[in-house]
Amino acid sequence: MADPMEDPQQPVSIRIFVDADACPVKPEIYRVAERYALHVYVVANVFMAVPRNELIERVIVSEGPDVADDWIVEHAGTSDIVITADVPLAGRCVRKGAAVIGPTGKPFTDDSIGMALATRDLLTDLRSAGATTRGPPPLSRQDISRFLSALDLAVTRLQRKLSGQS
Repeated sequence: MADPMEDPQQPVSIRIFVDADACPVKPEIYRVAERYALHVYVVANVFMAVPRNELIERVIVSEGPDVADDWIVEHAGTSDIVITADVPLAGRCVRKGAAVIGPTGKPFTDDSIGMALATRDLLTDLRSAGATTRGPPPLSRQDISRFLSALDLAVTRLQRKLSGQS
């Protein structure tokens, strides 16, 4: 199968980029991608098992801070969906025009990314000052349901956009 990222003759299609480190919704992403026949790039700096499916591609990048993030930002565009809990990565992808969704189903948008970055920075400052902060709670069934709905909505919106409908 020709890689649409390297073949300009391929029609533009929706792709999903997964910031795979600690992504708790990979099985859900694979199911949605299979339903819509979307190519998925699972990006990490370590080997990660992925289903044997021509639509799912494992991308292993070299180790180092933000190497996986940089790869995703370099390849994602306006017809793509990025799945990440990493707020700075989400901000970079939103600026590139990609649809970005967190694992709890929260979409990152131009309107919400500023507040998400400010909250992240505040928590980082509190932790560096010695305050104890909690990590995110485990995903609930409602979170997974919200994620599936948000991913389905993002795919539907991009399909309309690519087909010329608003």
